[in-house]
Amino acid sequence: MEFPLLKLAAIDIGSNAVRCQISAVLEYEGHYRLKRVEYVRYPLRLGEDVFATGRISPEKEEKFVKFIHALKLLMEVHDVAHHLVCATSAMRSAENGPAIVARMRKELGIEVQIIDGQAEAAFINSVIMHQLEDKRHYLHIDVGGGSTEFNLYHDRRKVASQSFEVGSIRRLQQNGKPGEALQDTWQRMEQWVKENARQHHVTRAIGTGGNINKIYSLAQRPLDQPVTRRKIATILDKLRGMSMDERVNLLMLNPDRADVIVPAGQIYLSAMEWASINHMVVPDIGLKDGMLQTLFEQYFDEIEPKHAPGTPIPSPEVQNDLAAG
Repeated sequence: MEFPLLKLAAIDIGSNAVRCQISAVLEYEGHYRLKRVEYVRYPLRLGEDVFATGRISPEKEEKFVKFIHALKLLMEVHDVAHHLVCATSAMRSAENGPAIVARMRKELGIEVQIIDGQAEAAFINSVIMHQLEDKRHYLHIDVGGGSTEFNLYHDRRKVASQSFEVGSIRRLQQNGKPGEALQDTWQRMEQWVKENARQHHVTRAIGTGGNINKIYSLAQRPLDQPVTRRKIATILDKLRGMSMDERVNLLMLNPDRADVIVPAGQIYLSAMEWASINHMVVPDIGLKDGMLQTLFEQYFDEIEPKHAPGTPIPSPEVQNDLAAG
């Protein structure tokens, strides 16, 4: 009989939204699963402030504190044993980011880790490895609101990685006319992808992030089947031709998704073009899943206290459904 051995929570403080996922650790016949039991997303958009002014505004800071407090109470209701809170591009770019982190610690007893692009990629790497096929060469593309992370894999082994401060909100704020700094970063990103894709003979892309998940959904591909570069381009062309009202009411996109999906989608599409890749795999995993995987490994002794020292810790299956029971 299955029952939760432990509950773990990951809070991802991104440039566009703050996400909290609570997962139960389940075990059956020696196989472990991380089953999602709660998921909350709030489009706080810290990046709107930070990428325009360099700071998080007092109004956004107050909303942020209230929301993290609400998540703390939610974790208490769920009897979460361990949690991890990570902030990415917007918080690490904000002048007052460290002060807000100190406030979280003092007022709520919540420790927020501001992580760099490499640490972000490492978290995702811990779960993305299990989505890859042996002997294949992949370019992994993860687009956030403030940054884009690239990883190259060969035979399930990461051989190169790089983070660039280009994301959906940064591009949206430029209104299609990027400033000199963003243009320079874009050119460096193009050069890096072209050189490394050619050097490592990349043949397939793997995309993670909320916007590529939505594009994949709009593509209506059979489950676990890759989407083509041509199909992504067709969807982006369709979206460009629609107003915000049409995107929200006809395609049922959330308003905070409707305005950033095209800038984000263009990053994925451009990277595929630079790398001469025609197909992309889109698993429903991301930073939060890597954070949960890390917690699972860190506290495995509480799950299996009698396992022999030095024995490899099994990797749990990620189950991101909300099915009752």
